[in-house]
Amino acid sequence: MTGVTALTVCAAAAALLTGCGGAKPKPAAESEGPRPAASAPAAPAKAGGATHEVTLEVGGTGRTAVMYNGIGSGFEQQSLPWSKSGTAELTAAEQKVGYLVSVIPGTINGADGTLQQAPCVIKVDGKKVAESDGVTTTKGCSYTIK
Repeated sequence: MTGVTALTVCAAAAALLTGCGGAKPKPAAESEGPRPAASAPAAPAKAGGATHEVTLEVGGTGRTAVMYNGIGSGFEQQSLPWSKSGTAELTAAEQKVGYLVSVIPGTINGADGTLQQAPCVIKVDGKKVAESDGVTTTKGCSYTIK
């Protein structure tokens, strides 16, 4: 490689590295326009919004991992039986496309001693909308509220 070619390759590499995160980000005061706060919750819908009471339940005894989403979210070891209730506030757009709530329980010892998924239920406004017995249906529970 000639001296000029090596210098060109090194300069190009330095330019690429600088362009790919080598430079410090601009402080918020220098950014292009205001940015919404990352931790600010979405505002409830004003016109056409709807609220629904949601209850997630996992049956069984003992402890198992429970992953849930829709009224908050989490993935933790829980003592069984377990339930979580909350309000889902749907925007007008979410009422059209849907708002997913789900609970996916881990395994427990079944009545016959084998491992099986813990049973789960989702209720929306007091009505059972999804259910899994953990034996014949093993994908957890999910429901799209509209």
